[in-house]
Amino acid sequence: MQRAEVLKRVIGILTEAQEIRRAAEAGEDDSGPDTETGVVTNLLNEMLPSISVPADATPQQVARLVAEALGPALQTMVAGFSLAFTSLAIVHDDGRTDVTAVEVLQKLALEVEAGYFDED
Repeated sequence: MQRAEVLKRVIGILTEAQEIRRAAEAGEDDSGPDTETGVVTNLLNEMLPSISVPADATPQQVARLVAEALGPALQTMVAGFSLAFTSLAIVHDDGRTDVTAVEVLQKLALEVEAGYFDED
C-alpha cells in the first residue's frame, strides 16, 4: 500500500471512530466497542502484508521475516496516526472552536490527496 493510501486510510479510520463515538453518545448506535474493534481489525487487515514462513524456519528466521515484512507497514501507519494527532493537537492548542475534529481530518485528507505528504 502506498504511503498516501495509508495516510488516507488512517484518516478514514479516525473519522469513522469519531462518527461511532458521536452516535453512541447520542444513543443512536448500540454497537459499542465491538464496532471500533472491527474498524481497527479492518485497518490492520488492509495495511499489513501477509507473511509466508517456511515450515522449517528457525525462530530467528521467523523473527527476521516478520520484522522485514511488518516494519515498513507499521512505520507508515504510525507516521499516519502521528500526522493526524499532530494536526488535531495544533487546532486544539490554538483554542479553535470553529472547527470540528472531523473537519480537521477532512482537510488533512485533502492535503494528502493533493500530494503535500508524498515521499520525495
